[in-house]
Amino acid sequence: VSPNVDVPPCYYNTSNPYFIESIQYSSSGIVANLSLDSSRIRANDEFTKPISTLRLEVKYHKNNMLQFKIYDYQNRRYEVPVPLNLPSSPTTTSQDREYEVTLQQKPFGIEIRRKSTGTVIWDSSLPTFTFSDMFIQISTRLASQYVYGFGETEHTMFRRNMSWHTWGMFTRDQPPTYKLNSYGFHPFYMALEEDSNAHGVLLLNSNAMDVTFQPTPALTYRTIGGILDFYMVLGPTPELVVQEYTELIGRPVMPPYWSLGFQLCRYGYRNDSEIAQVVEEMKATGIPYDVQYSDIDYMERQLDFTLGSRFAGLPTLINKIKQEGMRFIIILDPAISGNETEYSAFSRGVRDDVFIKWPDSNEIMYSKVWSFLPNVEVNESLPEQTQIQLYGAHAAFPDFLRNSTREWWKREIKEYYDNPTNPEKSVKFDGLWIDMNEPAAFMNGAMGGCKNDLLNNPPYMPHLGYRSEGLTFKTPCMEGQQYLPDGTPVRHFDVHSLYGWSQAKPTLDGLQAATKERGIVIARSTYPSSGKWAGHWLGDNTAAWDQLTKSVIGMMEFSLFGISYTGADICGFFKDSEYELCIRWMQLGAFYPYSRNHNEKGTKRQDPAAWNATFVEITKKAMNIRYTLLPYFYTLMYDAHAHGSTVIRPVLHEFVEDNKTWEIYEQFLWGPALLISPVMTQNAVTVRAYFPNARWYDYYTEEYVRYKKEYRDLPAPLDHINLHIRGGYILPWQSPANTTFYSRKNPMGLTVALDDAQFAQGQLYWDDGVRIDAYEDGVYLLTSFIANKTVLDIRAMHRGYTDPNNLMFTDIKVLGLSVSVKKVTVSQNGGAIASPHVVNYDNTKK
Repeated sequence: VSPNVDVPPCYYNTSNPYFIESIQYSSSGIVANLSLDSSRIRANDEFTKPISTLRLEVKYHKNNMLQFKIYDYQNRRYEVPVPLNLPSSPTTTSQDREYEVTLQQKPFGIEIRRKSTGTVIWDSSLPTFTFSDMFIQISTRLASQYVYGFGETEHTMFRRNMSWHTWGMFTRDQPPTYKLNSYGFHPFYMALEEDSNAHGVLLLNSNAMDVTFQPTPALTYRTIGGILDFYMVLGPTPELVVQEYTELIGRPVMPPYWSLGFQLCRYGYRNDSEIAQVVEEMKATGIPYDVQYSDIDYMERQLDFTLGSRFAGLPTLINKIKQEGMRFIIILDPAISGNETEYSAFSRGVRDDVFIKWPDSNEIMYSKVWSFLPNVEVNESLPEQTQIQLYGAHAAFPDFLRNSTREWWKREIKEYYDNPTNPEKSVKFDGLWIDMNEPAAFMNGAMGGCKNDLLNNPPYMPHLGYRSEGLTFKTPCMEGQQYLPDGTPVRHFDVHSLYGWSQAKPTLDGLQAATKERGIVIARSTYPSSGKWAGHWLGDNTAAWDQLTKSVIGMMEFSLFGISYTGADICGFFKDSEYELCIRWMQLGAFYPYSRNHNEKGTKRQDPAAWNATFVEITKKAMNIRYTLLPYFYTLMYDAHAHGSTVIRPVLHEFVEDNKTWEIYEQFLWGPALLISPVMTQNAVTVRAYFPNARWYDYYTEEYVRYKKEYRDLPAPLDHINLHIRGGYILPWQSPANTTFYSRKNPMGLTVALDDAQFAQGQLYWDDGVRIDAYEDGVYLLTSFIANKTVLDIRAMHRGYTDPNNLMFTDIKVLGLSVSVKKVTVSQNGGAIASPHVVNYDNTKK
């Protein structure tokens, strides 16, 4: 008996019943029909009996991208309605393709090789394949043990453990917990091959599924509906894999500049006066701080698009802080109360027919989430879920797949922003935070109980951690009727995990229609391509030390998934945070793309102003570094939006030839050039950091540290997070201020970090920070920097924007010069610039 409880007591049998009956080859792909060997069919249940009319299609879309799809060609089955960016016709030739595909006839299997190396990167020629109505299984051998991705789940390393672990995928209101799928659904992985090449694989399927990792190494997928629709990108570098993947699903959204500032939230603000007090206390600390939030507290009984009496002064407060250069974000939940006498969001939703209904019925399917019933006194001493069970209103769920729902949602957002009946009470938010959109419920199923046991308790229940509750655990019934934009009916069973995805775009559209600016949407539930419209926070974490490491893993994974704007609740959401933990988390969180401190009702305050003067100074130091480097960071966001590059970058993406980096997950990079080595262990005063093969400079001292391909124990006192600049890169920066509104007016500078060959390069993307589609419309400035030995060349590559502050690079630092500086000449277009320009230089640092 194996001591590993994850190892199955028996292995897969040899009863793959499929073989290839006919094959057609063409220059654009392969089509094959599969037949059944009836002697090997064992299942008697019609829902798990293998389907006899299967077809395989292999499509050579590009030289570095192919698709292989298995479906029932005689009976239409549900297919994921997420549009992908595919060429209208193949853009590939046989000699240029980076892959070759061969088929095994019996038992049926697909093998894909990287042509340049001969490495097999997919091999499903295994006796595990079966395809029935409610159980589909396929296995593949892998090129190595180094697999990254699949989510959204909490686990302990960036690389996935291949020793018989099974991970489920089905969106759920599940706080980060080991082995349990949380809010998102991302059936995508990147794999490294033993020779350092990388590839990525997406299974475009949204039904509940699980994936078993095996030490062969191999993967086994099991899903309970839809079809098998795989897409593979060939890299060959990890960074190219992400660029090719985001080209397929859509590039990450370009956030507004202000959304890169520090943000503060809390669930449980008692009234608008408490928010105003926190804002003033935070301003008094001098810590850079751009965005304040309100959680559901601001609503009347948690009803969307309402304002509670305790927050009647919120519109005035928002207007005040916006005049001071700050921004405000509010939360919206998708569920809409149906127990109201006058509630326009619901009545207009009924009029526009936007809610999920029971099948073959005009009756809305109700469950319980927020809000509370009108005219009841809630016993707030009870647990929240008990309060909802006793006092919760009937909640209707908008079907965001429908065009009518999307238009209704956008109109509700705009009307709430404008408040045409009482403009003085309009809430002038700048961003929207969409929560509970898995969709979540505070009961299993719907009012009156679910009616289709087969859908809610399928013959095979994926490994989701709550097998006895079926698929309706904390979510509505699976038989809920939804409709695609073209009117095609679909079951919630099939599209459940697309709910948050379908809400993201209409939320961004509504936000931008209301504000007339480029806002930001932060979504809890995501699916491939959600990053086109929204960022993501890593959910309701706990104030615990292990969450620091897991937040870094989560950010690196969402980089793979094409969602750049990501971060965890700094200092933890659940439980009281602790002084040292919160300091270390504020230091780490200063380098999250989405940098927000947030905690729950009933815990003690953990915003920086709530601690002591030492805490304030340490936090200010870290946040001033963030704000100083925002021009560099904003440029990374542009690069992600325009080209699909990662922002939070695993070290292996830059140094994949060094296999030591394949295991690193406690350090990360901002783009290619800034290495962050945070302390994530209690009582630690040093941090063990790996320095890959490059020239590195200490961010603080600007000195060359002379570490290459080695681990070092670095001093890390409580007030210090280790940062190192990589030689070969030029970082634009700007003097920090208390908000980005004011920092954008300050002088700019460049840090030129030369590599061993005395070369460095970089760029700056700059626009007004809020214009919608500034990049797409060409209203931006793109400047390139190239340093080669003793010459620094600065060139405007695109001149579509002129900053009103007449910004100039007033401070240029050159690190690592191998010669002493005797003279500095500044010229423009080849001619020297005369005084009054003054140049100072310091030869004391090399």
